[in-house]
Amino acid sequence: MADQDGTRNGECRCGQVRFRVHGAPIVTMACHCTGCQRMTASAFSLSVLYPSQAFEVVQGEPVIGGLHGATRHFFCPHCMSWLFTRPEGLDEFVNVRTAMLEDAGEFPPYVEMYTGEKLPWATTSAVHSFETDPSDERFMELVAEFAEWNGSERGRGVSSAG
Repeated sequence: MADQDGTRNGECRCGQVRFRVHGAPIVTMACHCTGCQRMTASAFSLSVLYPSQAFEVVQGEPVIGGLHGATRHFFCPHCMSWLFTRPEGLDEFVNVRTAMLEDAGEFPPYVEMYTGEKLPWATTSAVHSFETDPSDERFMELVAEFAEWNGSERGRGVSSAG
């Protein structure tokens, strides 16, 4: 649960790496791409996007894993939990893996992406779905919509095509 200033804590499975986020998230997402399926050994990955300045590692030293490319995926060096991602060319953002937050249930996905690659039985409660990823312009619209949605009574189970 968040404290009064919106600070939330997260950690890897073994607890050797801990981090903290401050304030409201920018948007919550589910990604159905085959890369995320393989990195999570699951049907999709869940993430919460924050401004980089709202994120801090408070214990341990995450290591880069995944493809080791321009998009950097960070893991605990001991238990290998996927903790967060710094997207290529977007150093001002960090994409935290939702399940690593102590109150992960409070972050249902607002947007789901790469549904063209999703497993046929995988479903989420995301409000917006995209066959690939939304355009930059559409993404900014989604961010604005999310801020309004996140501040109100969250609708559940409502789906619309992006």
